[in-house]
Order: sequence, then C-alpha cells, then structure tokens
Amino acid sequence: MLTNSEIVNAIHQMREMFPDAGTTLNADTTFHFLIATILSAQSTDKSVNMITPALFARFPTPGSLAKAEPEDVEPFIQLLGLYHNKAKYLVKAAREIMTDFNGKVPHTMKELTSLAGVGRKVANVVLAECFNIPAFPVDTHVSRVARRLGMVKPDATVLQIEKRLKEAVPKEEWLNAHHAMIFFGRYQCTAKNPKCTKCPLLPICKYGRDNVF
Repeated sequence: MLTNSEIVNAIHQMREMFPDAGTTLNADTTFHFLIATILSAQSTDKSVNMITPALFARFPTPGSLAKAEPEDVEPFIQLLGLYHNKAKYLVKAAREIMTDFNGKVPHTMKELTSLAGVGRKVANVVLAECFNIPAFPVDTHVSRVARRLGMVKPDATVLQIEKRLKEAVPKEEWLNAHHAMIFFGRYQCTAKNPKCTKCPLLPICKYGRDNVF
C-alpha cells in the first residue's frame, strides 16, 4: 500500500491535472445544497442540476417542503433514479429540520445523519461545503481511485477509506483532495475503460500496470 507521502503526492498530481476541481452541484442555500446532495445518490450531478431549479423555486425553505407530501415532490424529480424514495426522504428531512432543528440545517455529523436520506457521505459533503468544517467525503469515485492506486486494501470499506485518507492528508487539504480524487475518477480513472496508458500515476498503480502490461 502507498505511504502517507505517496498518497499526498498522488493527490497533488491529480490536482495538477484538474486544478479547477470543485463541487458541481448548484444550490443557492444550505438547505437546497443538502437537497441536491441527497438527490445526487446514484444520479449524476448534471442530471440533478437539470431538475433542481424548478424544485427549489417550488420549495424555497424547509418549512415549505415540510408541508408537502412525497407525491407533490415526485413530478419535479422523476427523471432521477430512485425518485420515489428520494421524494420521501426530502419531505421527511424537511419535517425533521423544522421539528428538531428550528428550521435550520444542522452542522454536526450526528445531527445531519439523523435526517432522512442523509448518510455519512452526504453529511461530510454538507459539513465541508456549507460549514467549512474539515471532512473527507468518500463517494464511488474516491473509493475506486483509493483502491486501484493502493491507498487502501482492495476490500477496504468506505469508513476505512475515509479514515486512511484523513490520516495521510493534512486536514486543511481534505476538501480539495476529495474534489481532486472525484475529478480524477470521473474523467481519468473511470469505472469502465480507464485511461491507464495516459495516466501520470501509472508507475505507482498496480491496477493500471496489471491491465496495461
């Protein structure tokens, strides 16, 4: 497995490849960013951004969404996967924000993950992006890149990946590292047909060497 310094150097190379890597979800408030992040599960950010303007206009606040039923939300998000469940999550989360947190999106891991539809990854994204609280969200791209490059063991869990990356990467770089790994996984180290032959990290990547040579 890669050492801490090798992990940091690899992520710095990813950042050089994608210097503008950052969140690609569009939202005008913390509440709307939370909604967009919940909706992004098993959906692309691009598809989420296509449907959220109308959704946000119809439900501008937690209070307005809390008064709705899932059936009221479904028409706005039906182009996304799992939209039946997501509609239920959004309404329930809005109601929980109103009843449990005085209408404000909470800003601790424990509180955020108490909301419907919010797991550790979503909570980490909201903490880092909206509240500037150091966090290292691990999604499918980060998981794939970490495993392929040997930053973690091939069978490492999402929580183990998060822990290892937090150990290796300085806290002030966590969010940028997260974005760099996402873009690297999205455009270079793709799930299918990764661009191994043109990858600057091929020398340290066992996955690439096994598939190229």
